Amino acid sequence: MTPLLAPPGAIQSQIHATLFVSLQSHLIPPLPITIKRNNCPKNKKSSLSAPVAITCSSSSHKLVRDPRLDKHVVKQNKIRFVQKLKTLLLSKPKHFMPIQILYKCRAYLSLPSPRSIISMIRRYPTIFELFSVPTPPTPFNATGPLSQLCVRLTPAATALAKKEINLKKRMSISLAKKLQKLLMLASPHNRLLLSKLVHLAPDLGMPVNFRSRLCNDHPDKFKVVDTSYGRALELVSWDNELAKCLPSHDEVEALGLIVDRPLKFKHLRLRKGLNIKRRHHDYLIKFKEIQDVCPYKTKAGDFLKESIEAEKRACALVREVLGMTVEKRTLVDHLTHFRKEFGLPNKLRGMLVRHPELFYVSLKGLRDSVFLVEGYDDKGALLEKDEILAIKDQLMELVREGKKLRREKRKEYLSVDVSKSNASQLNDEVDDDKYDDYDDGLDDLFQFEDFSSEDDLDDNDSQESIRWNKKGEFWTAETTFVLENETGLGSEPW
Repeated sequence: MTPLLAPPGAIQSQIHATLFVSLQSHLIPPLPITIKRNNCPKNKKSSLSAPVAITCSSSSHKLVRDPRLDKHVVKQNKIRFVQKLKTLLLSKPKHFMPIQILYKCRAYLSLPSPRSIISMIRRYPTIFELFSVPTPPTPFNATGPLSQLCVRLTPAATALAKKEINLKKRMSISLAKKLQKLLMLASPHNRLLLSKLVHLAPDLGMPVNFRSRLCNDHPDKFKVVDTSYGRALELVSWDNELAKCLPSHDEVEALGLIVDRPLKFKHLRLRKGLNIKRRHHDYLIKFKEIQDVCPYKTKAGDFLKESIEAEKRACALVREVLGMTVEKRTLVDHLTHFRKEFGLPNKLRGMLVRHPELFYVSLKGLRDSVFLVEGYDDKGALLEKDEILAIKDQLMELVREGKKLRREKRKEYLSVDVSKSNASQLNDEVDDDKYDDYDDGLDDLFQFEDFSSEDDLDDNDSQESIRWNKKGEFWTAETTFVLENETGLGSEPW
């Protein structure tokens, strides 16, 4: 006997009712449902029993830019070259580098090919200074003594660098706690590769030599182990005091209420001037009503993939990582490095954009940055400033002083009748903001060409360059103890 088939309208209504109940049970707003039937031949009538494919689609959320937060990325891009070159100079035992060796580091400095390194150095006269050192006589320059152009930090920049190093030494305990919390968030082995940590370390306020110093100075918290993927940092002891999430906005705002009573309407705190669609607003309200998931006590495997609970945990984990950073922001790419260890979704950027009440994704620069919204006020200023930010502000002040000096120098040149050659040379020293925005280049940090072909390097620098090329470690110093030189900065193993 042939079974009775329900009419198409009844099937569709039953499907809608079933999906609506299941979605409401998981506190997910109803999504638009598309029903597609398999195509049948034209000469046959479509059967009611044909299989039905149901797909849920959701429109992408529009990213609204916030100039108050974008200005922090622009500010960082303007001093990125300064910070990179300063790191290179401090990695040298005598804190200076020949220009010819510096040209080999163009990949790390991420300079465009038409831009000269010397012209970039001259843009910051209060940070860097050029000087010449005599080269020892060789058969190639036996006719007379030759000099070699080098670059070093100015006395003001050297004093500022020494101040920063001493500050990070005093903060070693708090920095070690940040590493310990990161390892507690990693699963399942509570282990993170050092090659990945090096990307996130500057945003956390770590010193450049944290792999050789900080990681080995606290054996009671973590240790360095060898894995098949490289050297990694592994957790030694679990601290329950650190396994606490940041307090939510509701808890902070509840302390400031005059009358302790529930709100009449459901409130969602968004950035000033941000308007979202009603459907997106309802989704965020229901997402907020879900019980919080602690990333320290749960793992990514405890929840189904792409479930609302898994997204709740991923948002809480990203919030914890951003809360550890100095400026409450980092690059989205830096978070994707830890997608497997932290159990983050594959479409991480889409998740960050989907939650504007927690994060803001800035499109400024070559790579997107993510901000922790609750760390900034309505004017875009940080609510809690780290001590390391004071050093950065002083560095920015030195850069501004150098800009004033170059502006005065330009006026002097314009007041006199200069030749075209001097004018063209002067244009190279004028500000050019399009070269301020470049990539980090951390992936090419240890990729250098062969230095042994340079004939005009002195013996010490040539031998040291060959040693770097063989080992592939540009930061490694042969000394295992701290040396104090004339600049007052110590040479440590990097």
